[in-house]
Parts: sequence; C-alpha cells; structure tokens
Amino acid sequence: MPLPTTAPKDIEWRLPRHARSVSRARALLREQAASWELPQDVTDTAELLLSELMTNAYRHARVPAGRQIWARCVLTEEHLRITVTDANDTLPSPATAHLDDESGRGLSLVTALADDWGAARRSCGIGKEVWAELTVRVTPADAP
Repeated sequence: MPLPTTAPKDIEWRLPRHARSVSRARALLREQAASWELPQDVTDTAELLLSELMTNAYRHARVPAGRQIWARCVLTEEHLRITVTDANDTLPSPATAHLDDESGRGLSLVTALADDWGAARRSCGIGKEVWAELTVRVTPADAP
C-alpha cells in the first residue's frame, strides 16, 4: 500500500526580471494553491499580492542584466507568506497616487489586502525581500 504524499509547504521560483514573469508567477501560485487545497478566496488574494510584489520588483529594481526575481510561498497552519526578492537595495514604501495616475497603487493594495507585510534588506548584502502574509486556516484533508 503506497504511503500518502503531502505537498510541500514551502516553494520557491526564480524568474527572469521581465514583465512575463509576473503572469508566470501567478500561474505557478495558482497551481500550488490547488495542490495545497487553499480556499479560492485565499488563492485569489494571494495571486493579487504576488502580482503586485512581482510587478514592483520587475519595474523598480534597476539592477544589472541577468538578475532574477525570486518568489517564495510558505504555508503554515495559520498563514500563507509570499516573499519576493530582488537585487535592488531600495526598500519600498506606499505612494500616494492621484486619480489620473496609471500606477503607484501597488503597495496600497498590498497594505489593504494583506494581514501583514514588510520589507527588509537581505542579510547577504545584496537586494531586499518584500513579503505579504495572509491568515489562513488549513484543515487536513482527512479531518472530519
């Protein structure tokens, strides 16, 4: 009799610093969320958070060619943490966008949708990590 398998609770993707990587990251997260059997509302919000963090890394991380963006998702019994790492040292801060601005609302969305978020320079001295966290209750598939 085969042993039951469980999905990993920690997954990471390394993607090129390119606009297409944003949609690729969303697709990878959607696939992983289904594997983890996350509720659809959590998945939808997580996708939006990841999209905003990836977009910021792609658009604002002015770094040498060839640098990648790392996206990582860690699921615990109570939280889903989404972390995006890039090679730029500048820490992000929410901007105040005017009504006719076409951008500048990403971190405001992250602030509104995430239960918590933050940013820090990486301990290795290159780049930063920006993370967002959602509260989620994971119920094992075999629970009553």
